[in-house]
Amino acid sequence: MIVKAHVETSYAVLVADTMSEDGLLPLLNSENIEVVRAKPDDIDDLSRFSALIVRSATQVDAALLKQMPELKIIARAGVGIDNIDLDAATKHGVIVINAPDGNTISTAEHTFAMMMALFRNIPQAHTSLKNHEWNRKAFQGTELRGKTLGIVGLGRIGTELANRAAAFQMNTSVFDPFLTAERAQHIGVKLSSLEDLLKTADVITVHTPLTKETQGLLGEENLAKTKPGVFILNCARGGIVNERALQAAIENGHVAGAGLDVFEHEPADNYGLIDLPQVVATPHIAASTLEAQESVATQVSEEVMQVLEGAPAAHSINLPAISTELYEKIRPYYELTNTMGNFVSQCVKTAVQHIDVSFSGTIAREETSVLARSFMAGFLSPRVDAPVNVVNAGVIAEERGISYSQVHHSDSFGYANLVQANVQGDNGDFRIQGTYVEAYGPRIVKINEFSVDLFPTGHLIYIRHSDQPGVIGKMGQLLGRHGVNIATMQVGRKEEGGEAIMMLAVDKEVSEAVIHDLTAFEEIHAADPIEFK
Repeated sequence: MIVKAHVETSYAVLVADTMSEDGLLPLLNSENIEVVRAKPDDIDDLSRFSALIVRSATQVDAALLKQMPELKIIARAGVGIDNIDLDAATKHGVIVINAPDGNTISTAEHTFAMMMALFRNIPQAHTSLKNHEWNRKAFQGTELRGKTLGIVGLGRIGTELANRAAAFQMNTSVFDPFLTAERAQHIGVKLSSLEDLLKTADVITVHTPLTKETQGLLGEENLAKTKPGVFILNCARGGIVNERALQAAIENGHVAGAGLDVFEHEPADNYGLIDLPQVVATPHIAASTLEAQESVATQVSEEVMQVLEGAPAAHSINLPAISTELYEKIRPYYELTNTMGNFVSQCVKTAVQHIDVSFSGTIAREETSVLARSFMAGFLSPRVDAPVNVVNAGVIAEERGISYSQVHHSDSFGYANLVQANVQGDNGDFRIQGTYVEAYGPRIVKINEFSVDLFPTGHLIYIRHSDQPGVIGKMGQLLGRHGVNIATMQVGRKEEGGEAIMMLAVDKEVSEAVIHDLTAFEEIHAADPIEFK
C-alpha cells in the first residue's frame, strides 16, 4: 500500500520500524512535526522527509539516501548502527545519532539475573520440576553475599552492575586499564590487574568493546588462570569469550558454569556449548525490555526535535555540532587533533586523570573548543564501547573520571600553528605536539622531549630505547625475520648515549610476538604498536 498522507507542517519525520508509542510522544505531540509510520518502500515520495528514525530492520544505504534530499538526521533507536551506511550519510551531510545509554539498566539487570540463575541453579531446577520431578538436593545453590564479582571493563553497564553487587554485599574487583584509582574508590570497587582478577573472582563478567585486544580475552590461557569453580558471564559482545575454550573448561570441571547472551556467530550455532546443563543462554535479549525500548525511542525523538529546531546533536556519530562555515575553516585541525588524541591513547595504556590541550599560532584565532573535544574524542575512541564524537566526548570523559581543559599560547615555537597536549596519568605525564602543513597534511612534531616529523597513518611501532650503537640494526634484522617491512623511520634523542625513541611506519600490522621479541633486547625499554584505521 502506498502512503500519501501529507499535511502542512514544518517537518516530516519518517518512523520506518516498530517503535514504542510512548517513546514517540515528543514528536507526536509537536504541532510542527508530521510523523509518518511506514516502510520507505511504501512511500511514494521520500523527498519531503527531514528525519528518519529506525531500529535494526531498515537498511539505510546510499540508494535510500539519494531519495531523501531534504534529510537532516537519521536516528537509530538503539546502540548499533550496522544497518546504516555511515559514510554515505556523512557524504550526504546527514547527521546520524543513536541512543547509547538507553539500554544500560536493562543490560545490567539481565547480567545480574544471569548471575543469580547460575548461583541458584534456577533454570535446571525449573526444567526438573516441569518434568514432574521433585529433587531438592540436586539443586543446592550458593549465596552471592561475600562472593567476589570480577568486572572486566567499567563503563556505564559495568558501573550499574557494581552498584547492584554492593546491595548484595558482594566484593567487586575491576580490571580496566583506563579506570583511575580515584573513580574506583568513588564507585566502591577494588582496582585490580587482570591477573589478580582471574585468580580471585568467583564470577567474572565482561563489559568491554570487541577489539583486537579483547577478541578472545577469556580464552584457554586466561580461563586456566581463573579460580576453580568460577562462573563466566558475557552479555556484552560475542567473541570476547572464546566459546571453544569455555566449553572445554566447563566440561573438565574447572569452570562451574556460564551465562551467555551474545555469541561469536548470531543466530547462535554452537550447541555443543549451549546444550551443556551448566550454561544459561539467551538469544541476545539483554537490552530487550519495554522500558529500554521506550527509553531509546524517547531519547532519539527528543534529539530529533532538537536538531530540527537548530540545536546541536548530543549523540552525533558522524558530524561535529558546529556551523558548516566554521567546520570548513578548522577541518584540517579537526582531523589533526582527533588523530593526535587517538595516537596518545594508544601510547598511554593506563588510567588518565587530566588532559590539557593548547593552541598557538593562526589556529588560536578561531573557536577551538570543538578542536579540544575532537582531541578527546580521538583519545576516548579506543577506550569505550560506544561511538565517541566532539559532542559526547566531554560527557564520556566525565563518566571515566577524566577532566580536560584548553588554553591559547602566543608562542607557536616556529610553526604557523601548533597543537600541544599534556596528558596526566598514573604513569606520569605524556606530551605531544602536532601541526598541519598545507600539501603535507597533519604532522606530529614532538613526542615528550623528542623531536620527530611523523605522518600519523597506517601501522606504526613506537619504541623507547637507549641510544647505543647497533640498536637500529638489531631491530631491523628482527623485523626482517618476522617479515615486517619498514616503510619509514623517525629517530629522536635528548643527548648522545641517553634516552631515545624510534617511530617506525611498517607495511602491516605487527603481532604480539614481534613486540615481545623487540622488548627482549636489553637496549629496548618498551615497544607499542599504533594502528590508524
